Amino acid sequence: MSRPTLEVADIIRKTDISFWQQQQPHLAWPHRKVLDAIVRCRTAALGGHRDQCVRCGHQAISFNSCRNRHCPKCQGNARAKWLAARSAELLPIPYFHVVFTLPHDLSALVLQNKRLLYDLLYRTSAATMLELARDPKHLGADIGFLGVLHTWGQNLEHHPHVHYIVPAGGLTIDGPRWIDSSRRFFLPVHALSRVFRGKFVAGLNQLFAQSELQFHGSQQYLTASGCFPNFLRQLFRQDWVVYAKPPFGGAEHVLNYLARYTHRVAISNHRLVTFENGSVSFRWRDYAHGGKKKVMTVSAHEFLRRFLLHVLPRGLVRIRHFGLFANRRRSAALERCRVLLGATACVDPTEPPSLRCPACSGIMLVVERLTRGQLYFHPNLIAPQPRRCSVDSS
Repeated sequence: MSRPTLEVADIIRKTDISFWQQQQPHLAWPHRKVLDAIVRCRTAALGGHRDQCVRCGHQAISFNSCRNRHCPKCQGNARAKWLAARSAELLPIPYFHVVFTLPHDLSALVLQNKRLLYDLLYRTSAATMLELARDPKHLGADIGFLGVLHTWGQNLEHHPHVHYIVPAGGLTIDGPRWIDSSRRFFLPVHALSRVFRGKFVAGLNQLFAQSELQFHGSQQYLTASGCFPNFLRQLFRQDWVVYAKPPFGGAEHVLNYLARYTHRVAISNHRLVTFENGSVSFRWRDYAHGGKKKVMTVSAHEFLRRFLLHVLPRGLVRIRHFGLFANRRRSAALERCRVLLGATACVDPTEPPSLRCPACSGIMLVVERLTRGQLYFHPNLIAPQPRRCSVDSS
């Protein structure tokens, strides 16, 4: 993929001071940290390193990356390493893609309680699938799956949802055999929706009873007597969205599919179109109208405001494993599944991509670390160029 001509960092550099002065009462230090990291990413401010080709000896200097998980330029390397590690854990069976979405009415409350309610979203949606899968009326088996939290829609507005990748089957409760799910659907979405709604609303009620929720601004009315129970009743009357996509194929298809959902940020640099006269235009898909491709234009301040909506609390884990694939039991459960399926470990022979030499395509290795001062004040060095490879050697 070619290098984008416009980056989120460009918008931050030109707008940061005025935006921060206007929005500072509504922002916190994690937002400041993200903005600073994106601006400094792959510039001399973070230092660099001299790379040398192991084949022809060609040398080049590259800037270091910020490695912030919200930076549009730092996710390629993390994604490649993660996918390489997960390749050995895939089973040679079809996989389903299930998505749990929170109602829009919860958006403001979630933004004021990100850590609590993103965690509740994960816990209740995962518990819903585990519970229904164990029900003999549906699958009657223990299942394993991984989830990826996304908080955005294509227009950058707040839209919290979890993508789950689930093998089409599971182990019987006592573990002696493998049960295949239906090839057409995994679990009934209406049942998933009702159970998920019940568990999440019950979790909200418990958090409120324990005085763990925060209410600010437009949500302060919920602290009045009787308002929060009424709010929960209104949520319970809605149909909550759970979507299950048709199954897709084997291990290589699963890896390609996962690459589209893991380690993503709210918007990639390649979706940016123009930044002119204080306005930003970007591409988006309008899924309410058949996924039609459109271009949206907003002010630079509004663009940054929407971008920062998706900054996650420090330490919140975006990718999680559940059931058979939970960290404490994953190795043993995977081995048991392979034995019952008559399969061997699915090892992807492809290693994460390395930085390649522009002269001979050989592998470039780091031969010298360079500080910020060395990059600025050593004119005999080759002028550093921003990294274009997905791999960060910093």
